[in-house]
Amino acid sequence: MIKRRVAVLGSTGSIGCQALEVISMHPELFEVSALTANSNSKKLVKQAKEFNPQCVVIADESHYEEVYSALKYLDIKVYTGEKSIAEIVKSDETDIVLTAMVGFSGLKPTIEAIKARKTIALANKETLVAAGQIITTLADEYNTPIIPVDSEHSAIFQCLQGHPEDIEKILLTSSGGPFFSKNIEEIANATVEQALKHPKWAMGAKITIDSASMMNKGFELIEAKWLFKVDPCDIEIVVHPQSIIHSMVQFKDGAVIAQLSHPDMRLPILYALSYPLRAELNTRRLDFAEIRNLDFFKPDYNKFPCLEIATQAINKGGNIPCAMNAANETAVTHFLNGALPFSAIPKLIENVLSGTKFVANPTLEEIFLTDRIAREQADIEKYKFN
Repeated sequence: MIKRRVAVLGSTGSIGCQALEVISMHPELFEVSALTANSNSKKLVKQAKEFNPQCVVIADESHYEEVYSALKYLDIKVYTGEKSIAEIVKSDETDIVLTAMVGFSGLKPTIEAIKARKTIALANKETLVAAGQIITTLADEYNTPIIPVDSEHSAIFQCLQGHPEDIEKILLTSSGGPFFSKNIEEIANATVEQALKHPKWAMGAKITIDSASMMNKGFELIEAKWLFKVDPCDIEIVVHPQSIIHSMVQFKDGAVIAQLSHPDMRLPILYALSYPLRAELNTRRLDFAEIRNLDFFKPDYNKFPCLEIATQAINKGGNIPCAMNAANETAVTHFLNGALPFSAIPKLIENVLSGTKFVANPTLEEIFLTDRIAREQADIEKYKFN
């Protein structure tokens, strides 16, 4: 296999760091062409010195001089600003773009990478949640493959190899997050510390809070619709606390195929980067004699109203999922900063959506406008819960 050149967008985050770990395990398969970070300049410099990419981008311009000074004696170009991230993905020195940026900020670079016909290893949920129709249409137009990195969507993608047209139903698994066994009152009064204690996965703060509210699973339902071209009614969410089965596909003959492994994000990352090959990974293997139970439950929509909000948003379609995503990002930020109780996250989102002007077939400009207005409204709504 020809060595693949990888641009890691969001290299200092959880997924980005694990991606670089995977790349370092297989120098015969991969090399790093570009690294980007928002503001973690020290880690970005350390990564650049280790992996020697052609360029790095620090989005926060206030950190540019620090990064430039640290790397100016190396043959590494240093850029700054969010626009630079959208530009570097077009480089002829890149084959695969791993989009591991957090939130809506991943949308523009993903669009530019698609137009440049780069393979997309998609780890940014919000891109498809906010603009799924636009992204998938562009990917078809430019014949650009999008390979999911999320463990659940990677599992579905792996199950579909050889049978992409035969889906009857997708079974999208969820660990249930840290509050699966808690009652409504306990969840409503959850602290930031409690919400950040995920029982199975070590992730960044934003996605961990989304997991606690189960908005993350609502996002994944929307992603699955666009990635696998299925109706939301043909996607069933199943709570599986052991997180051994990462998702399943039921086919039209009744057969169900599942992908199983111990929780380890390096597996779906490596699969996305090496596809269609399977490269070696030193990870814990399953011992079925030790697995006593594989439990499954229906999700509780009363305890986790964000699931119902996401389901209604994708059924409504248009720009509503975009507004939902913007409101959720803003609400989560306020919760993490102590400005909003956990119970107010779904209420704030619902308030924003109730005032969102519906656009059935939004253009990209209307998506960005919807995002901006929803964030502004969410900032106003937070004061109602203090």
